[in-house]
Amino acid sequence: MTEPVVAQKSPYKTAVEAGRKVMWCACGRSASQPFCDGSHKGTGITPLAYTPEESKELFFCGCKQTKNPPLCDGSHKQSD
Repeated sequence: MTEPVVAQKSPYKTAVEAGRKVMWCACGRSASQPFCDGSHKGTGITPLAYTPEESKELFFCGCKQTKNPPLCDGSHKQSD
């Protein structure tokens, strides 16, 4: 199993639509951050499905170290 790559050391502020499922990139290799583009294939890491309950802006984890996936929990501040 491969460890996730830090895509960026800050969250991705992203507008989401209520009820519309997104696939959060957990491996850090996607060119479509914070969402999956299939780049995880062969890594042993799979994306995480997330369906927001309301339309709003959320902060998706960019460092891939969050304890609250897919949302940022500030872990990037400790991953220096």
